[in-house]
Amino acid sequence: MSNKEKKQQFLSATIEHIDIKQHNVVPMVEAMSHMAFQARNLARAAEIFDKMVAEKETTVFLTLAGSLISAGLKQVIVDLVKHNMVDAIVSTGANIVDQDFFEALGFKHYKGTPFVDDQELRALMIDRIYDTYIDEEDLRTCDETMYEIANQLEPRPYASYEFVWEMGKYLAENDQYANYRENSIVYQCYKKGIPIFVPAFSDCSAGFGLVKHQYENPDKHLSIDSAKDFLDLTRIKLMQQESGIFMIGGGVPKNFIQDTVVAGEVLGYDTPMHKYAVQITVADERDGALSGSTLKEACSWGKVDTTFEQMVFAEATIAMPLIAGYPYHKGSYKERVERRFYDALKQKTTVNA
Repeated sequence: MSNKEKKQQFLSATIEHIDIKQHNVVPMVEAMSHMAFQARNLARAAEIFDKMVAEKETTVFLTLAGSLISAGLKQVIVDLVKHNMVDAIVSTGANIVDQDFFEALGFKHYKGTPFVDDQELRALMIDRIYDTYIDEEDLRTCDETMYEIANQLEPRPYASYEFVWEMGKYLAENDQYANYRENSIVYQCYKKGIPIFVPAFSDCSAGFGLVKHQYENPDKHLSIDSAKDFLDLTRIKLMQQESGIFMIGGGVPKNFIQDTVVAGEVLGYDTPMHKYAVQITVADERDGALSGSTLKEACSWGKVDTTFEQMVFAEATIAMPLIAGYPYHKGSYKERVERRFYDALKQKTTVNA
C-alpha cells in the first residue's frame, strides 16, 4: 500500500459537529438538578447561563480554550453567535485559526485513535489531537493563507480582533469558500459585528503566517498589539455595567476577560465585577494554576461576583452542548439583539454606549 493510500485510510471518517437545535436538553438538565456531584453543578451552570442570556442588557462573553472545534463543538458556538447569545469572544488561536478558519477553507478534522504509531503518522504528515487527526498539508495551506492576508494589509500594529475581522472579510470576498463559511465562527462573527479577541495570537497557524510575513518584510510589516486587545476588551466591559462569562476551559482567555474589571478600575472607572460566571474545566485547583482556579477565588481579586457563579468539572464536549442548549430551547435569547461591539470599538466608543 502506498503512503497516499495509507493516508487516505487514516483520513476517512470526519468529525461531525453536534447541533444543539436538534436536541431539547431542558428536561434532562432539569432532572440533573436533583442529582449530585457534577450533574447538579451542570444544571446550576445551565440555569446561570440562562439568566445571563435572558437579561438582554447583560454583555455575554464567551471564552474558548482547549481543542474544541476539532472535537465537534463548532456548530454549538455558531448557534450561540447566530442567536445573539454571545456578544464577544476571547479564544486561543488554535480554535479560531487552526480549527475554525481551517474548516472554513474547506478542510476537515478526522476521527482517529490514541492507540496508533505516531511515528507513522509523522511520516504521513498527519497531526494528532488525542483521537482526532488533521492533515498537516492542509494546515500548511492555512498558514500560507494567513501569510497572504497579512501581505494584503496596511503595515501597522493590529489588535487581534481586527486581524480576525480581516479573516472574516477574506472568507466573505472569496466565493470559493461559499460552501464552508456559513458554519464558520469567524465568518458569522464578521457578519454580526462580534469581536474575537485572541490574546496569544501567534501561538497557532497565524503565528507561522506572520513569521513568514515579517521575515520577508523586515522594514515594513504588520504586528499584533496585545495591549490594544486588552484596552478594547476593557472598553466593552465599560460599555455595559452588567456582564457574564461562559468559559470553556481556562488558560489565557479566562484570565484576559476576568482582568477587564481590574483594568477598568485602573482607568479610573467604578467597574463592577462580572455578575455571572460559568466555567467548564477538567483542571485541578490544588496546584494553584489558573485553569482550575475557582470562580470564588477570582472574587478575592475583585473579578467575579459569587452570587451567580458555578464551576463544572467536566470535559467540554459533554458539558457544553447541555449548558448551551438549555437557554436555546427555553427561548431565553429571543429578546436579545445584535450588540455589534466591533463597530462600537472602531467608532472609539468608550463608556455607557
